[in-house]
Amino acid sequence: MDWLLISLISIAVFITGVSKGGFSGAFGVIAVPFISLQTSPTLAAAIMLPILCVMDIFTVQKFWKKWNTEQLIKCIPAAIIGIIVGGLTASWFSVEWLKIVVGIIAVGFTINSWPKKNKISQLKPLNSIIGKLWCALGGFTSFIAHAGGPPMSVYLLRTNLDKTQYVATAAVIFAAINYVKLIPYGMLGQLNASNIVLSLCFTPLAYAGVQLGAWLHYKIPTESFFKYMYFFLFLTGTKLIWDGASALI
Repeated sequence: MDWLLISLISIAVFITGVSKGGFSGAFGVIAVPFISLQTSPTLAAAIMLPILCVMDIFTVQKFWKKWNTEQLIKCIPAAIIGIIVGGLTASWFSVEWLKIVVGIIAVGFTINSWPKKNKISQLKPLNSIIGKLWCALGGFTSFIAHAGGPPMSVYLLRTNLDKTQYVATAAVIFAAINYVKLIPYGMLGQLNASNIVLSLCFTPLAYAGVQLGAWLHYKIPTESFFKYMYFFLFLTGTKLIWDGASALI
């Protein structure tokens, strides 16, 4: 038993649970790089995917029927198309460059849209076609580089949902994305029984993290919540740029 690996997975699962439960997965991007300190990124991703699916169940249950159905209808089919495209074209793209591009998008959007004068920016919603393209990009980058959050946030932050609708809607969208990803991941041999069993051993930590995240969600004022969302999006973008550039050097 590699206790260092177990410790890293435990920390990553708990932090990701808090992130999913209260902040739509805003800082869950650290999970795979964190576990990769002791194992390969491919194995880290394979370990995290099943427990992410479990977290999605906990989070959707916690915010049951608080989502925006209109946005789900727009986002989920487009995201699934992005996953399919990613599965068919995965070998065409450099994961490193894709991370850099997605990171630049996230950082650029955050700088341009950061709430001014202590007020939440009321951004003009994207039109239907552009919005679906962002959602498809979220599904695509989620499959290729586990980086679906930034493109999806670029779209969802422009829908002007309230904070609970935002988290609930994102929870359902990423539940759909993660469960659909199980199919191509399994076909590509990235999931096996031992990884799944190892992942599911962390279910209690996942549950505790989601519960804490949901508690924090309701304690944080709306204005502060969206400022945190922009801040986490900026950090995520920066982290993606760093990861991509480090791998290329």
